[in-house]
Parts: sequence; structure tokens; C-alpha cells
Amino acid sequence: MELAASVQIPCSKPVDGSIRIPGSKSITNRAILIASLAKGVSCLDGMLYSDDTRFMMAAWKNLGSEFRHNGDFLEITGCDGRLLPCSMPIYVENAGTAARFLTAALTLGKGTYVLDGNDRMRQRPILDLIGALNDLGGSVKDTKANGCPPVTVSARGLSGGVVRIPGEKSSQYISAIILAAPYAEKRTTIEITGSLVSRSYVELTIEMMKSFGVRCDWLSDSRLTIEPGQRYIAQRYCIEGDASSASYFFGLAAITGGTIKVSGIKPDSSQGDLGLLGILEQMGCEVRWEDDGVTVTGKPLRAVEVDMNTMSDVAPTLAVIALFAEGTTKILNVGNMRIKECDRIHALTTELRKLGATVVETETGISVIGGSTFRGSDLDTWDDHRMAMSLSLAGLRIPDVGIRNPDCVSKTFPTFFEKFLPLLKT
Repeated sequence: MELAASVQIPCSKPVDGSIRIPGSKSITNRAILIASLAKGVSCLDGMLYSDDTRFMMAAWKNLGSEFRHNGDFLEITGCDGRLLPCSMPIYVENAGTAARFLTAALTLGKGTYVLDGNDRMRQRPILDLIGALNDLGGSVKDTKANGCPPVTVSARGLSGGVVRIPGEKSSQYISAIILAAPYAEKRTTIEITGSLVSRSYVELTIEMMKSFGVRCDWLSDSRLTIEPGQRYIAQRYCIEGDASSASYFFGLAAITGGTIKVSGIKPDSSQGDLGLLGILEQMGCEVRWEDDGVTVTGKPLRAVEVDMNTMSDVAPTLAVIALFAEGTTKILNVGNMRIKECDRIHALTTELRKLGATVVETETGISVIGGSTFRGSDLDTWDDHRMAMSLSLAGLRIPDVGIRNPDCVSKTFPTFFEKFLPLLKT
């Protein structure tokens, strides 16, 4: 459904509802890549169909995989690690996961591949990944010599070996390498320098690889190894609900003082963004896990000081919730937010100040003073799906809040407003 140029968010009384969240984008894109490299036919249940996953599927169609759709069920016939040549540029718009994972996977093919994206993607750094792949025997270069896409891959396979890569910017660099490494000629060992952001996503990658028959082992907190000769084996795989997308509904309960049950998420999930639930408990909310999901009940909110390095995608959600908490909420160690779909630290600061909020921006974090006298405003999304969804929460308590360019949610949650607005009690 195409939305208007701006969506108004009505203020809401305490809500009381339930929702089933669409499949995880992070899990879906990893599953598409693994199943596409695998031998045989994989069946993915709970597929997320969004802009990012469509770009990933389109790339693998050109590289030799076959896809058959049936609702949220996807059947993939893999290419068994033998990628087809592709003379046309592989376009991923602003899908960071697709860009990084595909850059590594393309080294396994034969011939020359070009991967490109939109203007924002052409500003997002990828040089650390390029350098690591070249150290492992790949031939990858940033076409414009600026450390960002487009990238040109002169594919001849990966040799493997030992590589050092910084962990501060993106865990996706490490995930990209370990996803491709089973097809290298020799053992691949990754030494991570500095602190690793979003470590839970690397753990998620390792867990999914294991489900498809490939092992990746930690040698220490900063060293990983993958043995050669392993191959992904086609599987039936269930994709759980997206924890990042669920965060906006957790926020809906927290801000209105209501209750929301979110189905489709497991208590033992590897998704790091579920760490937001523990933060909401610190703020005063009640969280109750059940076999088929989790229920959040909002209570009077108090400010927190939290390191969100492992869950930076839900930091915008917390920043908006913090508007309605007593005290100053400090969100720390999320500098990697600056190289997401937009510079989210700066974008949040700009938009929350439009509402009259007192916000302090640092290089690696943001502080929000709750309880101010707010005013309505039309808010810009910066063409960033997470900005659009998190900023929508502000309108639950602040009259006359509008969200410009709401269609940008199609990147990961095309039906967000269709599911969100009917839950409100006006």
C-alpha cells in the first residue's frame, strides 16, 4: 500500500493488543545467502518480503539460484557454491547487509562483478572488508577509490589464511567473511582488532551456519576459524520474527502505559536487539515471556544509562521512549549508528529537537532529557526506515506529529503503519 507524503500519528490512550511480527531481516538475508550457496533445495518458513530481501534475492537469481514463492514460504535451489557470471551491475540500493555479504560471496565466482547502490550506499564505508578479502586471496577494489561502493570483484576464489580486521565499525564485515570462508582453499582465521560492535549478530551468523551443516569456531574472544572443504547443505529453516521491528511495539506499550503481546519471537533467540526488553524493565516496564512470544506492559518510566553497542538498531527506539521518562537517558557506545542508512545519531538529535526536546549529541552516543514540554512537528525520516518507525512513537503522547516519507519503511517492514495505527486507542 502506497502511503501519503506524510502520516499523522494520533495520540493514544493505553493500548491493549497483540501482533505477530514479520520475519527478521537479518535472519532472512543470511538464510537467502546460505541457501543460495548450498547444494539442494532449502525451504524457508516465515520469509520477510521487503526491499532489502528482494535486492538479495534478485542478486542470487542472477548468480544461479532459483526461487519459488508461496506466501511467507520460500523455496531456494542453491548453486552449490558455483556462481554464474553476471555482466550487469548488482544493485542493492541502500541494503548494507546485502552489500557486505555479497561482496564477500562474489569472490567465490569467476569473472568480474560490480556491486553498486544508491547515493547513501556510495557513502557507507566498506574498505575494511575489501582489505580483509584481498588479504585472503580475493581481488576486490573500491571502484572510485573512496573506500565505499561501488566495488569491483575480479573473482578467482578465496585462498584463505589469517586476516586481521577491525571490529569497531560493523560486525557485518566479520559475518560476510565467515559466510564465504567454508569455500576457501585453506583454513581461514579471523583476528578481530579493537572492540567488536553488535557481537550478537556474529553469533547469529555462526548459529545459522551450523544449522546448514558448517562449523565456525571461536578460538578466543577475538579469533575465529573456519575449516575448508565444508559445504552448506539444504535445509528447512524457520525464520523467527524480527526483534528490531518488534521494538516499536514494545515502545507502544511503554509510552502509552498499555499492554502489547508480540508473537513469533523465542525466549532463547540469538537476536541481540531483544536486549531492549531488559532496558525497558530497568525503566519500570513489566516483561513476561511465554512459549509463543513476549508481553510488555508499560509503567511510569524512569531514565537509564545504557551501553547499546550490541543492539544499536534499537537505540533510536529507546531515544524516543526516553522523551517520556523521568530524568536523563544516556545511550552510549553506538558510534556505528553514524554509518547506517543515515547518520542516526545526528538525525535523531535534529528531529527530537524539533519536538522541543533537550538532546545532547556526542560522537558515540546521545542523551535525552525526559519530561520536557513538547510541541508537534512534521518529522523527517532521512529516508531511513528505523527513523520513520521510531519517530512514530513520539506521536503517541505529543499532538500533531507527522512522519514525512513514511514509505521508506518498505526497506524492512512494508506493512508497519497498517499494523501500528489500528492498535492505537484514540
